[in-house]
Amino acid sequence: MRLTLIALILCLAQGLQAQEKLTTVILVRHAEKENDGSKNPELSEAGKKRALVLADMFSKAKIDAIYATNFKRTENTIAPLASRHSLPITHYDGAKPAEVDEMISKWKGGTILICGHSNTTPAIINRLIGKEEYKTFDDGDYSNLIILTFASVGDAKITWLRY
Repeated sequence: MRLTLIALILCLAQGLQAQEKLTTVILVRHAEKENDGSKNPELSEAGKKRALVLADMFSKAKIDAIYATNFKRTENTIAPLASRHSLPITHYDGAKPAEVDEMISKWKGGTILICGHSNTTPAIINRLIGKEEYKTFDDGDYSNLIILTFASVGDAKITWLRY
């Protein structure tokens, strides 16, 4: 009787886990930028090409929301993708972790694409995995594509790609 009860509890617990909504967060750093000396540069030609590659990669994916910081380089990196999916680009402040928490809460069980910077993207990864593991990306590294999947913040599984 006791073993039957334990087996039943384990089966119920596994069933509840399977029913949890998985959230997917796709993180990219903005593409290559012009070196014009300004704080808000446009994308370079290489960056424009990378933005089109990103749009092609996710052209058939189901994406629920697209976020970018309020800079030309992040907006223009994901503009082709947002256009293909007929989705607006919503701005967020990469220096405010509470805004990431709000995104996750709002789109729980969905797929969110977030475009950030060499320092904000690793910070978001760390927040979602629940530990300080990743540091600022090298300034010349634009090719990281990180996909995090989780049922709850702090327990994210990472798929790290380069594009």
